[in-house]
Amino acid sequence: MASIDLKKTLYRDHYTADATPRLIDLPARRYVMVDGAGDPNTAAEYQDAVEALYPIAYGLRAAVKRATGDAYVVMPLEGLWWADDMTQFSTDDKSDWLWTAMIGVPEAVTDDMAAEVIPAVTAKKRLAAGSKARVETFTEGPAAQILHLGPYATEAATIAALHQFIDESGCELTGKHHEIYLSDPRRTDPAKLRTIIRQPVARRS
Repeated sequence: MASIDLKKTLYRDHYTADATPRLIDLPARRYVMVDGAGDPNTAAEYQDAVEALYPIAYGLRAAVKRATGDAYVVMPLEGLWWADDMTQFSTDDKSDWLWTAMIGVPEAVTDDMAAEVIPAVTAKKRLAAGSKARVETFTEGPAAQILHLGPYATEAATIAALHQFIDESGCELTGKHHEIYLSDPRRTDPAKLRTIIRQPVARRS
């Protein structure tokens, strides 16, 4: 049986963007998540989170296939990024960042399934951050997004363009900075990395 690529079918709008920013409205979705803090480039906590998410996501995929017969492609890594004081949130200094690393899962992943799979995979793979993982419904709602092409370190100009678009659209920033990593940095030339940058918004009153 072929695996269904949900990011090209059911969730296509969630994973499609280009260099021209646009407004979208995102419904509630299920994710497997791990929270943490610190610079993702240097914090072992972030590396542990990513190393836990993938085997757990594959474990949940296997559980869905056993339960329903349906197979799906595991979706990309995503990240929510913020600071306690968002006026101090800067891509230049990530040491005070708070984050949630996460991977989307289909609605077929139940709470009972997660309660069984997460500890089993954590024990089998000896995942340092496995005990922090959870499956949760995340609601984003209205948002603006844009595609960034290139290294993560050069995102600042793309983020500025997105924020300018939001302002010119009569909106203001709400919620958490959201990134979706469409490329595998281990196998992709940094100049060709594709990252969706998303920002929840609300209409200015």
